[in-house]
Amino acid sequence: MKKIVLASLLGALSLTVASTAMAQEPAKKKPAATKKAPAKSSKKATTAAAAPVTPSGEKWQCELGNVIYINGNMLRDEVLTVHWQGRDYRLPRQSTVTGADRYFDQQSGLDLVVIPSKAMLFNKNMGQRLADECQSADMLAGGSAPTQAGALRAPVATPLLVAPATTEAQPAPAAQVTPKQ
Repeated sequence: MKKIVLASLLGALSLTVASTAMAQEPAKKKPAATKKAPAKSSKKATTAAAAPVTPSGEKWQCELGNVIYINGNMLRDEVLTVHWQGRDYRLPRQSTVTGADRYFDQQSGLDLVVIPSKAMLFNKNMGQRLADECQSADMLAGGSAPTQAGALRAPVATPLLVAPATTEAQPAPAAQVTPKQ
């Protein structure tokens, strides 16, 4: 029994050492005859992705010192450009049942959700929240987000469940009748 356990431990150790040694070796080069020339368009795409893009649009300050720039009009545009960590992402509008404005790009995984009090940026591919409590300068001053859903709501000063005031004269109450005994 001890010999079987010892043999399995030695086998596992040798596999571990062999895999780390192979990982440290440089990859073997293919012969020049089978090597294909790289396409010029892919070369341009990698250099364009590596070059930082100057942000444009409205600056939204987020918690933990994060900053996003949103270029576009949330009230009318169907696609917004969001600048996040040196890159621009084009996020198309998505319909929601909650009333929040949502912009999501399947390829990049970025998901911008804007409610009247703040905006949140998620990465659906990685399953994490990238930025939270993002607010524009107007929102920091006490305004609300310029969302399409917010424009459809009634103003806060007008209560929805209060009956309108009438100016008509109210009828006089009927005289009380005392029952006969």
